[in-house]
Amino acid sequence: IFFRAYKMYCTVPNARYAAEETPRRPYVAVAGIASVIVIALLAWTSLGGRNEQVNMVFDPIGLKSMTRTAPPQAPLPRAPQMPASAPQPQRPFLQGAAAATSTLIGGTGAAVALEAGTTPPSMVTQLASDAWLDPELVTTFLAVAFVATCGGVIYNIATANDAEANYIQNIEAKNETTNVGSDKSRQLLGIKGALDDEVPLWKIRVQLTKPVTWVPLIWGVACGAAASGNFHWWNPFTIGQPGHIPLNLALSDYAKALTAMFMSGPLLTGYTQTINDWYDREIDAINEPYRPIPSGRITGPQVIAQIWVLLLAGVGVAAGLDYAAGHWFDGFSGVFLGPVQIPPIVANALFGAFVAYIYSAPPLKLKQSGWIGNYALGASYIALPWWCGQSLFGELNTEVMVLSVLYSLAGLGIAIVNDFKSIEGDRDMGLMSLPVQFGIEKAKWICAGTIDATQLAVALYLAYIGETNYAITLFGLVAPQMFFQLKFFLKNPLEFDVKYQASAQPFLVFGILCTALAMGHHQLVASTAAMM
Repeated sequence: IFFRAYKMYCTVPNARYAAEETPRRPYVAVAGIASVIVIALLAWTSLGGRNEQVNMVFDPIGLKSMTRTAPPQAPLPRAPQMPASAPQPQRPFLQGAAAATSTLIGGTGAAVALEAGTTPPSMVTQLASDAWLDPELVTTFLAVAFVATCGGVIYNIATANDAEANYIQNIEAKNETTNVGSDKSRQLLGIKGALDDEVPLWKIRVQLTKPVTWVPLIWGVACGAAASGNFHWWNPFTIGQPGHIPLNLALSDYAKALTAMFMSGPLLTGYTQTINDWYDREIDAINEPYRPIPSGRITGPQVIAQIWVLLLAGVGVAAGLDYAAGHWFDGFSGVFLGPVQIPPIVANALFGAFVAYIYSAPPLKLKQSGWIGNYALGASYIALPWWCGQSLFGELNTEVMVLSVLYSLAGLGIAIVNDFKSIEGDRDMGLMSLPVQFGIEKAKWICAGTIDATQLAVALYLAYIGETNYAITLFGLVAPQMFFQLKFFLKNPLEFDVKYQASAQPFLVFGILCTALAMGHHQLVASTAAMM
């Protein structure tokens, strides 16, 4: 579904790129082939630490890498344990990076680390035994890559001379030769360059919700389920074996996951996009006059009614998911306002709806402030759906919350990418997006640096907690993004923004899944070690 949506996003005619429709298709094919390789790597990583002590079960996509139900018939031999007096392996750089990253994430000692779900140094050593490469070498390499990336970005920002006039001139020349609105799919998906023909009201309502933007939220729920370590995946190859997951239990988890995806995508993301279009109708009249509201295809009362229906339906589904997860009146889940308990998924939905409102509506209208608005958007697309999935199938701990919020900085960078195409309208309406504040040349380096440095920092943290194989895989997903930035985005962010997103974003979202799988695997191994 993800790649079909992006294929439509890339290959249908566009106001700026209609002449390049055919050349863009190979890049989507390359991203699709690469995704198959990435899935194979993630599956290999999930099975790489398989051993008799942990009692692993084959998992096609890594959503559950071991079972905790049926114990073995006979006790399995444990690995030889070092006596307390035996010297521990010394890894000076790894231990130094561990201390630094622990401070960054918020851990201040072994007790805090255990409470947050991380592992003590001895477990890092245990996990390191299954690593593909030497953990200290990987940590050193990632640290050097992170510092070099930050240094290069800072240098380019400091020395950049803005050439906005050249960018605008090239885009205007391209627009003169393109044919706007020659494909009906753009109308339904809510993508720039939609048709001007009359369409049924239900299609207009769907266009208001921008279905192409549902995908990251749906993906985020899957990542949260993976990070919980408690999603049950039915495997027909383990029927009759100890620890086999019953089909009815797996189907129950599938149903809950699909319901959460429906809530996060069509309902709450649809609410977010609809309310954003309502408050941006004057800006859209400049940047995207084909949109339903500025084109007059839908009335104001109809838009307001759609906003309320989507919001109330989203919160109602969230309440049902909390009931299915057993959160209601359990005495400890969610947010407490005095004696009143708000279950976690409902609290998450209400918080996301509030952020969406203040992002689009005056007087706050966060999107006017550049940094804050872009970060709010990035967190809404990465952290909030992750929290939803993890709360549904497990417990949301401090470490995962901090890590997902940190990863939202990459979402900030993606939000900046979307600001380049609207720079003229934003300037006319007084919206202080980063391209407006810093100019195109500096903003493109801020954008690329934020995306890359965030992911490298997360990879470094995964190496610190002993998930070396996942750290290697995450770096392998960052490298193609850097390549496409150099090939497309940094060359001309106005001309190649769509091509860059179609080529690089699949690697970004697989990186989020890789991080989620790492955290799920980490919590499972930690819980197993605690029981042994």
